[in-house]
Amino acid sequence: MNEPSAPDVDAEPDSRSTLLARAEQFAREVLGEDASGHDWSHIDRVRRLARVIAADEGADVFVCEISALLHDIADEKIAGDETVGLRRVREWLAAQEADDVTADHVLNIIATMSFAGGDRPPMATIEGKVVQDADRLDAIGAVGVARAFAYGGSRGRPMHDPSVLPRASMSREEYRHTQTPTINHFYEKLLLLKDRLNTTRARQLAEARHRFMLDFLDEFFAESDGRA
Repeated sequence: MNEPSAPDVDAEPDSRSTLLARAEQFAREVLGEDASGHDWSHIDRVRRLARVIAADEGADVFVCEISALLHDIADEKIAGDETVGLRRVREWLAAQEADDVTADHVLNIIATMSFAGGDRPPMATIEGKVVQDADRLDAIGAVGVARAFAYGGSRGRPMHDPSVLPRASMSREEYRHTQTPTINHFYEKLLLLKDRLNTTRARQLAEARHRFMLDFLDEFFAESDGRA
């Protein structure tokens, strides 16, 4: 995949608006029935967060928004295989006659932004950092708690099993395919995200969400242990 270049700042605003509208429709069609926490409402939240962070960081809002709209279509949790998902997004962008610079930038972002056990390379552009932060913010806080249990339930995972301890490290394959209890996911990923955000604005937004998760876990274990 080619390294992203600067976006075409002379692109017609109307064509960008049309492409965003079509990307929204595409995301709604693919993800509208999802019950794993990767549904349209997740996409819309990530898009809105990306706009906020992009404005603070001086990033290209258009690139951030279209990447946010398309990012889960390529996710292997949805597509079944990341290569297949990325090809689907690439073909869709080509069918919309998106310029090569924009298409390459978007594909670079969505190919790199996933947590995948925490072993992905850092994002190469400010737009990538913005979209990754927006996606990670939606994985924490009250919505993040709800999404974690929605995903675990969709995969048949137990909520909690005291005999199964959280993993300190894992390969991408282990992260994707090991059936661990949902509560372990907080320690294996969600509580780690606050310190792995790229931008100042995202780190500010993460503070309250992170505290909510800590409070939730305190209450969860108190009730689970019969102390509350």
